[in-house]
Amino acid sequence: MSPHRTLHHPPSPRQGPRPLPFHLISQATTLFSSQGALPGLRNGSLTWKPGLRAAAETLRQTLAGLDAEAFSRAVQAESARRMAGFLDGIEAYRRHPYRRALPEAAVVWRDGGSRLLDYAPAAAPEAPPVLVVPSLINRAYILDLTPKRSLMRYMAEKGLRPFLLDWGTPGPLEKTFDLNAYIGGRLSRALDAVLALAGKPALVGYCMGGLLGLGLGLLRQEDVSGLALLATPWDFHQPDTRQARMLQSLARPLEDVMELEGVLPLDLLQVLFASIDPSGADRKFRAFARLPPRGAKARDFVALEDWLNDGVPLAAPVARDCLFGWYGRNDTAAGRWCLGGRAMRPQDFTKPSLAMIPLRDRIVPPVSALPLARSLPRCRIRQVAVGHIGMMTGRRAKTEIYGPLVRWLKGVR
Repeated sequence: MSPHRTLHHPPSPRQGPRPLPFHLISQATTLFSSQGALPGLRNGSLTWKPGLRAAAETLRQTLAGLDAEAFSRAVQAESARRMAGFLDGIEAYRRHPYRRALPEAAVVWRDGGSRLLDYAPAAAPEAPPVLVVPSLINRAYILDLTPKRSLMRYMAEKGLRPFLLDWGTPGPLEKTFDLNAYIGGRLSRALDAVLALAGKPALVGYCMGGLLGLGLGLLRQEDVSGLALLATPWDFHQPDTRQARMLQSLARPLEDVMELEGVLPLDLLQVLFASIDPSGADRKFRAFARLPPRGAKARDFVALEDWLNDGVPLAAPVARDCLFGWYGRNDTAAGRWCLGGRAMRPQDFTKPSLAMIPLRDRIVPPVSALPLARSLPRCRIRQVAVGHIGMMTGRRAKTEIYGPLVRWLKGVR
């Protein structure tokens, strides 16, 4: 071998989808438990929701006319086929060669583990500044995922001066932070940095970041020009209280973990998110297994899945505020959410606002987001037929979200 020859090793397999053992066990249990449910389905002993009882009875009668052993073998074969497709999709994802390699925006401010990224440092002085606030749970680069799926770069190209707050990973200091420390402290200081660099900005908050942005807007209303909320929840007990009841039942074990770790670990957060759509992993990985591996759809899937598995733990005080305060007690909609002793009342925000609400959102259902939009005195509501993450990264994101958002931001001064 020539001493000058360079060896190119394939990238190491990904760890995800995280937590991998949970997804494997959950999928195997779901599929192969079907075999055990067949006798109960046949004799009518299974318990069904009221709205499904008629369909269940029709199914039972259909099964009564089939050969029991042949049908059992068919169920077993279909379960094995689906499991194989699921495993093929996971393996294809873990081995895919794509790796995100975008040039990073200029870092113009730091505080602890957080950074403020300037996507248009050479913008004209009259370029309207925008401070974009992501969730504390997921990495900020969902807003700058790929060259074609980047809200931040789109805003810069259209003549705005967008700043993105990258919260970073909680270190020893951040592990002591509650929502008040993040919003009234770190986010407020990031606003000071934007004011010094570019003047009064509009705030844009995505998901949980919308609530953080609302809190900052209420605390410092005179220092912002407006507020845009993207898929932002408010009434956490809509459309039902199932998540609240689940969190109440898990309160003690979650507290035990947080007392030990100082954070709510990422893998535990991933399990909680998976409970929103238990069959989601099965659908997406079996579909991915059928895609041409070198195609654009496969690369987009891997880019998004990498981001989903690259989250951060949540500082224990923040986790308590969010899981038990927002989701559990519904403090926001009930008027009990306070920062610095002040109630966070959306009706007190009198600057222009925009609420973009995805109609296909399973993470923040429209009925959770609409009460906030309707409480803001000067809010324009835009409901769009996209999903929670699709509004940022989907094929319709530019036309349905990016473009209308930029046009609104340019009109807010």
